[in-house]
Amino acid sequence: MTTPDISMIKYDEKGLLPAIAQDADTSEVLMMAYMNKEALEKTLSTGRAHFYSRSRERLWLKGETSGNFLEVKGVYHDCDCDAILLLVQPKGPACHTGERSCFYRRLDNAAVKPSPAGPAVLKELYNIIQKRKGADPSKSYVASLYAKGATRINEKIAEESGELIEAANVKDKKEIVHEMADLWFHTLVLLSYKEIDTGELFKELGRRFGLSGIEEKESRRKK
Repeated sequence: MTTPDISMIKYDEKGLLPAIAQDADTSEVLMMAYMNKEALEKTLSTGRAHFYSRSRERLWLKGETSGNFLEVKGVYHDCDCDAILLLVQPKGPACHTGERSCFYRRLDNAAVKPSPAGPAVLKELYNIIQKRKGADPSKSYVASLYAKGATRINEKIAEESGELIEAANVKDKKEIVHEMADLWFHTLVLLSYKEIDTGELFKELGRRFGLSGIEEKESRRKK
């Protein structure tokens, strides 16, 4: 592997620069810490996020004690070359409190926990669906689907697909969004039932990026 040229990176007077870790699958911001030159080099060479602790004045590997490593999938710098963005796949909570992200408290309204947005919604919803596996089927809709098995889950997907098509043909945008949300929900239930993480889905979509539909289908026929 060719060693990246980091000579353009600009550190502050203490030899540090801020480094933001962002979930590669959901785009959720997980944490912010500092890097020195050695931490950046270690991150690039090992594929795991390393930082510099200002309080302990030493290099540290994220997850070295907790096991909650940040597997690095991409490293970017900003236009001024004085900040780093890491696209990562977290192996557990990023925050030392046990929260998934360090940014779990709102300053403008401390009583309201921020809701997941964008692709993060799918991941959070999937996690909730996973937790329903041990719930009472009489009290949990998802648990009742699990209890009835793949046949019932597939029937619901077919039903929701039909309702989406009907909405697209005769109803307004609001109804289409509503029916699409229902369909996505039930497909997530199927993924969970089959023990397929949403990360595998994002990875497959990423693999197809830049390919035409014809090229993608042809590549599958050759396997």
